[in-house]
Amino acid sequence: MPYAGRLPHLSLPVLLALLLVLAGAGPVGAVDRPVVELSRAQAGAGGAVTVSGSGWRPRALLTLLVCGQAEPDRGVTGGTNSCANADGRAVTTDAEGRFFRRELPVVEPPVPCPCVVHVATVTGAGAEADAALEVAGHAVEPLPAERSGGRLSLLADTRLRGSGGLLTWFGSPPARTLEVTVGNVGTSPVRNPVFQVGTAHGVFAPQWQDQRWRGTIRPGGKARIELPVELAGGAHGDYTVSLKYGGKVLAEHPWGVGRPWGVTLFWALVLLVVPAALFRAGLAVVDHVRPRRPGHAARPARRLRLPAARRPPAPPWFAPDADPPGPRKP
Repeated sequence: MPYAGRLPHLSLPVLLALLLVLAGAGPVGAVDRPVVELSRAQAGAGGAVTVSGSGWRPRALLTLLVCGQAEPDRGVTGGTNSCANADGRAVTTDAEGRFFRRELPVVEPPVPCPCVVHVATVTGAGAEADAALEVAGHAVEPLPAERSGGRLSLLADTRLRGSGGLLTWFGSPPARTLEVTVGNVGTSPVRNPVFQVGTAHGVFAPQWQDQRWRGTIRPGGKARIELPVELAGGAHGDYTVSLKYGGKVLAEHPWGVGRPWGVTLFWALVLLVVPAALFRAGLAVVDHVRPRRPGHAARPARRLRLPAARRPPAPPWFAPDADPPGPRKP
């Protein structure tokens, strides 16, 4: 019993510490997510809206686009092909991951509404957020029902398979195979999904390309997806390969491409060999065209005479006034 009497006194500091930790942590499960706010929810084509945001990474480069066939809770169903890419804007967040009062022109997207202002990161870990926007005068069509209720999510790390060869060393386009494992967390199968594979160099925005994967992923099942990735000829430097499905970035993987030194070696040889060949050809032409002087006519070649000490002895029968050996005939 004396131990039980001491228990409240011993537990009081622990309880105070727990209360302080919970008070500083805030609500359980609260996670900072990117947020986008608009100055108004409706605007006509040719006007502008003011966009603000918070909850982004510090010093992150973002793109702002007006997109059609999209809703804040479903994202941009058609990817960036449903957005007015030519009239987008860029903004950089501050040290606290916020940006304020960035003006965005309102244009009609290439597909009907419902429309949103789509904000997404350009580099680094993918993050995006949408805010509903009604574009006055633009056609409106209801979004197609969820294709099947199937939704894909990344299950394993992404990797690039393959390596460069001799042709790549001489400027051939670098190529790899993007491998990811995705799972269907929805309630219906996903048949022949269309992925978007993007390649970005440095701080530039990714260049997306649609690629269809042939197959069916059952609810609760998973599949290994392999998609080809290719860069332009002579590309080198730090690249980022991204995979997007249903308007959401599933995975990103860095790709360091070496410099094609074979091209440099080729041009170095050209710069050395071609001038040398031209110089030799010029000397040959000058020697052929230059007139010869009379005093320098070609002289007959003189016969080489060896010193007497090195001359071979002449046979005695070839010596003058010498008789050949042997008995003389009468």
